[in-house]
Amino acid sequence: MKNLNLALKLKYLHYLKSLGFCYVKPIKDFEIKESFELPSSMAGLKTTVLGCHLCELAKTRTNVVFGEGNENARVMFVGEGPGEAEDKSAKPFVGKAGELLTKMIENAIGIKREDAYIANIVKCRPPNNRVPAPSEVASCKPYLEKQIELIKPELIVALGATALNSLLGQNHSIMKVRGTLMEYKGAKLIPTFHPSFLLRNPSAKKEAYADMLLIKSLLWKH
Repeated sequence: MKNLNLALKLKYLHYLKSLGFCYVKPIKDFEIKESFELPSSMAGLKTTVLGCHLCELAKTRTNVVFGEGNENARVMFVGEGPGEAEDKSAKPFVGKAGELLTKMIENAIGIKREDAYIANIVKCRPPNNRVPAPSEVASCKPYLEKQIELIKPELIVALGATALNSLLGQNHSIMKVRGTLMEYKGAKLIPTFHPSFLLRNPSAKKEAYADMLLIKSLLWKH
């Protein structure tokens, strides 16, 4: 019986080979590095992120939205994730929410949008613009952390609760903590409302404007 089973397995392997399958070494035969170092340049990091398939979002994306702006920016804005317009253009905040964010940066803070750096917690669009799953955030967060490490911003602006809590690993209410001065990896962190929330709730723009003035005052201190 044992010989018959071996013969059947061998026959099946020959059948797979005839279909084009080839032998792959067991994983134990490969050298496995204890740690994985991300590239130490923004260009190298972008190349790595563009080829990422670590989570399910890679299957449904049109484009990776890496982030853009001044790589020596003093202030960095972090959103939740790309929307439909961003997924198509491969650029962050280009839809109506992006137009509002640009106005917040240029009219309230008083700097050009291109002088800031803008990125998201996840680099690929979640289907139907849903909130990124914890596993998706965990897969993508090292990329954002490396961007922050390379840019070394003085100020990080977390746009919305998802961005804030994904960075801090906590569960803050954005209503309660917006405008509060926090800290993240040596940089000042200020949470405020996401521009999409402001489009749905125009009455909150006054509070968001106050947050932008706080950011402006902190930038002008130096």
